[in-house]
Amino acid sequence: MSLVLCSLLALFLLGDAVVRAGWGQMLLLAPWVLLGLWVVYEIAFVSVVRVDERGATVQNMLRRTSFGWNRVRDIDLRWQLVFSLDDGRDVTCYGGPARARPVRRPTGDDEAKAPSGLASLTDIRDRWQAAGSDADAPITRGWDGRALIALGVILVWAVAAVMIAGS
Repeated sequence: MSLVLCSLLALFLLGDAVVRAGWGQMLLLAPWVLLGLWVVYEIAFVSVVRVDERGATVQNMLRRTSFGWNRVRDIDLRWQLVFSLDDGRDVTCYGGPARARPVRRPTGDDEAKAPSGLASLTDIRDRWQAAGSDADAPITRGWDGRALIALGVILVWAVAAVMIAGS
């Protein structure tokens, strides 16, 4: 939702710049608006955990880690989901399930419903324990190339805008 609202705000600001100052001035202002939108996208939208029968892929902002289930020593839910891998490192998942207080039902009974983070943890643990010998993918760590390329283009555009506006 935040990405949609920020995109609409960016579109409004750039449209307003075209109406008030023209296309040339809008192109000089655009990289700054797009840089803000890129930051919101990276913070609020990109971080995710994908699990399947063979392993998991964790994307935390610009870093991506993939591994097979046989590389996992333990899975825990501290504030976020944490995979302890056999290379001695922990992977904290910013986009995965998180610990939350139990939700109380609005009815008169005091029975608490289990938080969704615990249900997700149970599902992930079940996949981990059911993994066969084919879930032995190596641990790979890398960068989100598309996001870095987009950031590079925006930064080059911003430098060009500063140079054009300064001359």
